[in-house]
Amino acid sequence: MKTIIKLAFAAIIAASAAMPAMAAEFTAGTIQKVDTKAKKITIKHGPLTNLDMPGMTMVFSVADPAMLEKAKEGSNIQFIADRVRGKLTVVEMK
Repeated sequence: MKTIIKLAFAAIIAASAAMPAMAAEFTAGTIQKVDTKAKKITIKHGPLTNLDMPGMTMVFSVADPAMLEKAKEGSNIQFIADRVRGKLTVVEMK
């Protein structure tokens, strides 16, 4: 019986840990700078709820360098950022 309770508890913890990653929402932002050489993008953005951050201007790495080919300074975008290997990274952009 203890084993079943421990397994159920572990499953609940694992599911709750995965929820923030699945709940990430797109955030509105404006591209301030594109640095293709460093594979980084500077975005002035609204609050990033999944990262518990207020709106600000900050530099992000990009998950896929191809995102930078379409990025233009001054463009309004919608994006999702997350921590990838300890770095704040744009993982999706439209």
